[in-house]
Amino acid sequence: MGHFRSFLDGIGFFFQGLRWVARYPRWWLFGLIPALIVFVLYAVGLYLLGTNALDIADWATPFADTWGEGAQTALHSLVGLAIFGAGLILSVVTFTAVTLILGEPFYEKLSEKVEETHGDVPTGHGLPLWKSILRSIKDSLITLGYVLLFTIPLFFLGFVPVIGQTVVPVLGALVSGFFLTVELTTLAMERRGMVRKSRFALLRGNKAPALGFGVLLFLLFLIPLVAVVAMPAAVAGAAIMVRTRLAPAGALHPQT
Repeated sequence: MGHFRSFLDGIGFFFQGLRWVARYPRWWLFGLIPALIVFVLYAVGLYLLGTNALDIADWATPFADTWGEGAQTALHSLVGLAIFGAGLILSVVTFTAVTLILGEPFYEKLSEKVEETHGDVPTGHGLPLWKSILRSIKDSLITLGYVLLFTIPLFFLGFVPVIGQTVVPVLGALVSGFFLTVELTTLAMERRGMVRKSRFALLRGNKAPALGFGVLLFLLFLIPLVAVVAMPAAVAGAAIMVRTRLAPAGALHPQT
């Protein structure tokens, strides 16, 4: 029951972020700018993937060239759907990272403003913008590596009857949700001087709220345009979660 309550608490932090941007609509509009730019780029990429999915499936399954037309069509449709599904999931997982990297100045200011409305803003750990962006790229690539470590096996398990249609989507949502939380809490944690190893350790120790927050966002981000609209609220909610739940004032965290 305690883990379920914590999971619901994680969901609640997104709604706290939503209430915050509703109170400060100017900051919501401010946070939309990078999310909208990245969304357009991703939409074009997914459109191209979708229109070429069957051709890619045909290229990837040369062993089926001698099959009957009906069997080939069925296989290509299945593989094409799986390829597009994998691309969609990857876009959901990487959308946050890419948006945070390109919108670093926007979301840094937004996250700071959220903390400012809750009290003093942690200081003393800031980096020059160019160093901050380079570190964000490095951390995001490492996070993406972890995501692929889990999602590639899940992709192939998706072809297993029954399990692929029941267990795998749930595991995929949990994995993707956790790493969405990893990305979104980075700004507030870095403000507290926490490096990647410390951030991962903290979130692993708070899996239930991290999953509640991230899984909800993963599901919302699957809906077209919702990722754009919800991104500022997600950044705000992550800042509130770090400040009030994960790393409250006075908590000590290792720097290495």
